Amino acid sequence: MVGKDKNGTLSEPQQVELIKVLQDRFAAHPKRHPNLDWELILKRLLVNAPKLWSLHEMQRTGGEPDVVGFDEKSGEYIFMDCSAESPKGRRSVCYDRAGLESRKDHPPAHTALDMAAEMGIEVLTEEQYRFLQKVGPFDTKTSSWLLTPPDIREAGGAIFGDFRYGQVFVYHNGAQSYYAARAFRGVLFV
Repeated sequence: MVGKDKNGTLSEPQQVELIKVLQDRFAAHPKRHPNLDWELILKRLLVNAPKLWSLHEMQRTGGEPDVVGFDEKSGEYIFMDCSAESPKGRRSVCYDRAGLESRKDHPPAHTALDMAAEMGIEVLTEEQYRFLQKVGPFDTKTSSWLLTPPDIREAGGAIFGDFRYGQVFVYHNGAQSYYAARAFRGVLFV
C-alpha cells in the first residue's frame, strides 16, 4: 500500500506536524470554508486517527487537503485536495484496475481508484469537482480523473475534468490511458 504503515496510524510527531499544516492552510484560505470553526474541526480530527492518516496520505502525495464545507446530513466536515494543479504524487495513473490490465504496452504503475482506496479516500464525482471549482480555479494546466458513471465505464471510457478559459470542462478518455499531467483529486468526510 502507498506509504501505509502496518496499522494505518501516524506517530504523535506526524500528527502534530500534519495538524499544523492543516491549521495553517485553513487560516490562509478562509474563502474555502466560511463560517466553519477550526477548533471544532480539530476536535473531530483528534478522535478519528484513520481519517487523520488519510489526510496525511493526501498531503504526502501533493494534494494539499483543506476543508471546503460541512455536510448537514452526515454531520461531517468535507476535505478535498486543494493543490493548484493535480497532485504530483498521483499522476501518470490510469483510471482503474480493468483499464490497467487492458494495456498491452507500457502499463502505468498504479490506478486512480486503487490508489484512492489505499489512501482511504474517494475520487471526486463530477458534481464534487464542479463544487470544488467554485472554491477556486484548480487544474488550469493539468487534469483530474473523476468518478465515472457505470454506463460510461462499461463502454470502456472514463471521465476527467479541468479548468480552462474560465470554465470547468469534463471530457472522456479510455480508462487505460494515462498522462504525466493527469492525476485524481480526492474527498474525505471527517
